[in-house]
Formats: sequence, structure tokens, C-alpha cells
Amino acid sequence: MPSVAARHGVIHYSDFSGQAQGAQRWPPLLLVHGAGGSRLDWPAELRRLPGARVLTLDLPGHGRSTGPGRATIEGYAQDVRLFLDRLGLERAILAGHSMGGAIVQHLALSNPDRVVGLVLIATGSKLPVDPALPQRILDAPDATLDWIIANAWGPQITDDQRALARQRIAQTPPSVLRDDYLACQSFDVRDRLHQITAPALIVGAADDRMVRVSFSETLAERIPHATLVVIQGAGHMVPLERPAEVARAITEWLEAGQW
Repeated sequence: MPSVAARHGVIHYSDFSGQAQGAQRWPPLLLVHGAGGSRLDWPAELRRLPGARVLTLDLPGHGRSTGPGRATIEGYAQDVRLFLDRLGLERAILAGHSMGGAIVQHLALSNPDRVVGLVLIATGSKLPVDPALPQRILDAPDATLDWIIANAWGPQITDDQRALARQRIAQTPPSVLRDDYLACQSFDVRDRLHQITAPALIVGAADDRMVRVSFSETLAERIPHATLVVIQGAGHMVPLERPAEVARAITEWLEAGQW
């Protein structure tokens, strides 16, 4: 798996060129995962969009990437910007799920010249995190991880999906997971959404208990050039629960854009 040097360690990533499905028709698409996650939170349907170069990365401290995690969204945004620099990507379409959505919103506001478009999945301009959650991760990790899994997935999760999700999030060091939620707690760009100039696709999940669909509706109302798609019967982990529907929404949005 390829990697690039980060501020403290290395960032591992995957690069799917889409050449097997034809020429690349759009700018590169970078997928940024959420709190406690990794590039594995993006299923094959999203990693292999026909005609697209799709990149997925493990944020610092997550998956195979080394170095410490960050306790601010700005810190992670700096890592993503450095990642783009290392790959020589001047501009890209940035997609983020949950905390990843906060990261790419920050980049769209701080570095609008680097962001061609945004895909914001199950996220918001402010993220609703229980103030006690970060400390619970350290004090009662097993019970807290069970709570996160129970609330992150929709009603149709299978036992195998639950077990795999629990296994994956347990691989994230508790201190990194705690800092992820601290970063989410402090994120708030509600009064700046009108400054986002990039076209945006907003994907909400009707049964999301972590970031309610109303947060997606607010994004769509306040970002000037936004399109809203709501996936029915899915929870917060909508990319894994409804990968074909999310992939179709992104593809249709890409095809309708002027890139």
C-alpha cells in the first residue's frame, strides 16, 4: 500500500484510477473517513466509481497510518492538505463522512482554491457529541464502543456487520478515538456555510441517530450550490449500509456538474 510522509509519521492510502472503466471524466475524488474509522469505511462501490480517480486515506493514528491523532478538525484538515500536496493534486473533489465531513468543510472554507466540489455524508456544520463521550472512551472503553456501534448503524444491521464494525473501531487507540470526538465537539461553522463556494452534494440518512438528517437539511439550505439526497432506511454508517445508493447519488451528481 502506498504512503506519503506526514507531519509526524506516514499516511497510508489507496488510489483507484478507474482506468479499467474508461477515461477519467472528473477531478480526483478524495474520501475522508469519520471518527475512529479508516479507509475501510469506504466500500468497493465508492472506491471504484467508473471514470473516476478515487483516493482513500487513513488519517494519522488511524488504520495503517502512524503518528498521533489530532484533537481539532483544523489539525486533520492540515494533514489532508499536506496529503494533497504530497500527491501533487492542486484541486480535488473532497468527500467526507461524519468527522470527515467536518474536515472537508474546513478545507472548503480555508482553502477554497483547492476544493472543486464537496460530498458531505451524514455530517453537519456542527456535530452533536455528548460532552461526556470522550472521557467515557477512556473510563469504560468496552461499553462505550458497544454504545457507539449500537447508535451508528441503522435498524437492519446484521450480526456479522456489527461484529466487524466493533472489531475495526477497537483497533483505533482509545486516546485517538477520544481526541476525534473532542475535535468533533469543538467544530462549528454554522455561521460560515454561506461562504462555501464549491458545489456540494449532501447525503443524509433518514434513520441516523448520531447526526440527524436535519443536520443534512441545514447544510443543503445554507450552502449556496447544494444538492440534497436522503437515503431511506439507513443509519449513520450509510456508506456501508447503502453503498450502491450512495455511489449512484455521487455518480449522478458528478455527471450533472460542470467539471
